[in-house]
Amino acid sequence: MTPLLVVAGPTAAGKTALGAALAERLDGEVISADAFAVYRGMDIGTAKPSAAMRQHIPHHLIDIADPHETYSAGAFVRDAEAAIADIRRRGRVPVVVGGTHFYVRALLHGLFEEPPKDPELRARLELEWEADPAAVRARLDILDPGSAVRIPLRDRQRTLRAIEVSMVAGRPMSDLWRAQPARKPAFDHVMLGLRPLRSELHARIETRVGGMLSAGLLDEVRSLLQGGVPRSAQALRAIGYRECAWVLDGEWSMARARDEMVVATRRLAKRQLTWLRSEPAVEWLAEFGETVVDEVVARLEARRGPDARARQGTG
Repeated sequence: MTPLLVVAGPTAAGKTALGAALAERLDGEVISADAFAVYRGMDIGTAKPSAAMRQHIPHHLIDIADPHETYSAGAFVRDAEAAIADIRRRGRVPVVVGGTHFYVRALLHGLFEEPPKDPELRARLELEWEADPAAVRARLDILDPGSAVRIPLRDRQRTLRAIEVSMVAGRPMSDLWRAQPARKPAFDHVMLGLRPLRSELHARIETRVGGMLSAGLLDEVRSLLQGGVPRSAQALRAIGYRECAWVLDGEWSMARARDEMVVATRRLAKRQLTWLRSEPAVEWLAEFGETVVDEVVARLEARRGPDARARQGTG
């Protein structure tokens, strides 16, 4: 069976373009591993593949959840496994593409077995966050420095969960992650890691942010809020959506929102690369996704060997 292809890398590195091109060349279909592309009505800020691309190349796990809902890693694993089985049953090649590396890791290695939730502790932490988010983040710095580096400053949900786990378990959540026994991957896979030059990636991030705002991201966020999506919804924690919400509240100017989006996206890209470096056997690609299609196809063909290629040619 053809190994599962996984296209990973930092935001704006061209994962979407590479995944679609590989699916087209290899008679495959794309499975999105993006925590926010699952939500309907969030098109601009999540940089979803265009409607034309999705009509040409089937994409799975996009627009499958309402932004009022909370979509989890467990739901992603369930849905991705079903999509992979369906694609393979039809004789096609599944290509997993996305920057939510927690989802990718959960698919390949299983979910992290966290300690049970403590509703009373969580309720207290929620109140403390509402009163003073900076003080709560300072507590995370003390309890779990590893998670503090990994979790964005304004990510309330993950910050509170890391503190909750650390307090319930009596040790940092990052230590629990590292202490997990090694598991055999659920799928034989090839992980392709995009790693363009940082200066060029930063330039593309700035261009992408400007393009999103020009394309109407503010109106997209306004529509979601007017549609009843609460500010606390997981969907509105995505970069771009939270900043535009503050503009709509009159707290920020558009110029500040743009600058904050650029900074947040650069930090996200750095975290994504840090995670990817921790993955074993990544096949690194030094350019942007749209420029390395031929190189990747050649690598995959070389892995298959001449006998397999000959059988395909005579089939």
